[in-house]
Amino acid sequence: MAEAPTSCDCFVSLPPGSHHNHVIFGKNSDRPREEVQEVAHHPAASHPPGCLLECTYIQIPQVEQTHAVVLSKPAWMWGAEMGANDQGVCIGNEAVWTRETVSPGEALLGMDLVRLGLERGDSAWAALQVITGLLEQHGQGGQCRETPEPFSYHNTFLLVDRAEAWVLETAGRLWVAQKVSDPLKNISNQLTIGTEITAEHPELRSVAQANGWWDGEGEFNFSQVFSPENPPARMELAKQRYKGGTELLQQHDGSVTVEVMMSILRDKPSGICMDSGGFCTTGSMVSVLPTDTSLPCIHFFTATPDPSRSIFKPFIFSDCSTPVPRVVSPQFGPDDPVRKQPRFQSQVDRRHDLYKAHQVALSNMDSNPDEGLAIYNILRDLESQCLSEISAMLRGEIPGDELGDLFFDCVDTEIKFYQ
Repeated sequence: MAEAPTSCDCFVSLPPGSHHNHVIFGKNSDRPREEVQEVAHHPAASHPPGCLLECTYIQIPQVEQTHAVVLSKPAWMWGAEMGANDQGVCIGNEAVWTRETVSPGEALLGMDLVRLGLERGDSAWAALQVITGLLEQHGQGGQCRETPEPFSYHNTFLLVDRAEAWVLETAGRLWVAQKVSDPLKNISNQLTIGTEITAEHPELRSVAQANGWWDGEGEFNFSQVFSPENPPARMELAKQRYKGGTELLQQHDGSVTVEVMMSILRDKPSGICMDSGGFCTTGSMVSVLPTDTSLPCIHFFTATPDPSRSIFKPFIFSDCSTPVPRVVSPQFGPDDPVRKQPRFQSQVDRRHDLYKAHQVALSNMDSNPDEGLAIYNILRDLESQCLSEISAMLRGEIPGDELGDLFFDCVDTEIKFYQ
């Protein structure tokens, strides 16, 4: 049997692809198996003029105002795999390799760009402009996992808001963007933008021509011109996964809901829910963005690995949201291996409370499958109750401000249940 493809996957359903008048976003983050992913909420903030922002590896100028964000992120880095802001914007990224050489130096990680786009962009298009501007100015690069062995890549992004979605694909400091025109769209670890280009770096084609990748006369197809001649196995395997994700979405064309998106992220036969060698799905996110701006956006996170054996917990931006420290990892300050030079010469325990409790629960489930199935069914009932409350809120039956602590309550209940 062929090895299951290993890669991240992002999905979006736009009306009329969705059952209701909602935009539905989803992502599975496939990362090194032992890496801990936390869910962190950062309120909107004002910053003094001229101050600097410390990203994962480099400092950049801070802006005067940043939006509130909720992020699912590897605990060791500043940036995020996926997240949302209080303006109704969601972003997820994917690793890609292109004909442009991956810079060996430290710059902005693709995950840093996800967070920066969310903190600074009030729409999908505005966030895209933030990312491309920072990419052109600071570049992308640096170690992308918590080990000294080199592992770096370029990035593609899916950016979504209540009205539209964009795909952004990069090669070094170059980029190309496409406004999503179909109701259903997914991306994986490969270049997908061909000739239908909405916006691009001003030097994109001249660089391609100067390198002999394009003759300057024929039709310009970005994915054909910039895809590497000998792509890594990860990109080749992602083609299967991209096709499988497209097929899963198409099966629900016109009827995509939050529950459908969760089921896609939990699908193991397609490889979307991934468990292969040293990588697995370490965090998952689904968001519902009503086109009716009077209704709040709701963002669901697992904060634990393997969505097929985790539950999604809803987060709603609120002025009085209770902090949820039990899904935030410990901090190590200047002694953190990511901060010390040379980097990543030691390991620290980044597991948060929910992660630890979930690990114990999975071990118990594996040793006693019948009891484990019963536990999981009860947890899925808890998830279903939350989804019912969310549906009632979106129908106007429950005020949204009454659900501001739902994420805290769900995390607290899940941990108590494991104990």
